[in-house]
Amino acid sequence: MYTSTTHIRVRYGETDQMGYLYYGFYALYYEQGRAEAIRQLGFTYRQLEEAGVMMPVIEMNAKYFRPALYDDLVTVKTSLKQLDRESPQIQFHSELYNEAGKLLNEGVVTLVFFDPKTRRKIPMPEILYEKLASYF
Repeated sequence: MYTSTTHIRVRYGETDQMGYLYYGFYALYYEQGRAEAIRQLGFTYRQLEEAGVMMPVIEMNAKYFRPALYDDLVTVKTSLKQLDRESPQIQFHSELYNEAGKLLNEGVVTLVFFDPKTRRKIPMPEILYEKLASYF
């Protein structure tokens, strides 16, 4: 299993009238966690795109347990629990925690590897597989 953590401070403009992180922003926190997880492997989403690999989201699920509040420092824990070299899909599991270590939210985002030229799904890029293989 591969796991990465990143920290995001809840900004005022991301909150609702109650001072809670608006539910629609959780997807952005998942995205930032994914991008940083890939960066921590030694490359970026941009490099994948430059290599002709896009990763559109095809499914997202979220569970809310308690709110993130304005100015909270949220820890985003992003994990890959499975690695399948031949699959055109990858699933990122996110857990968001407040500064007290309380679980706020869990999310699962499924993406596909996609070649924009052929408009077809493709297997996991070799560079990504090579970076992840040692964790599994």
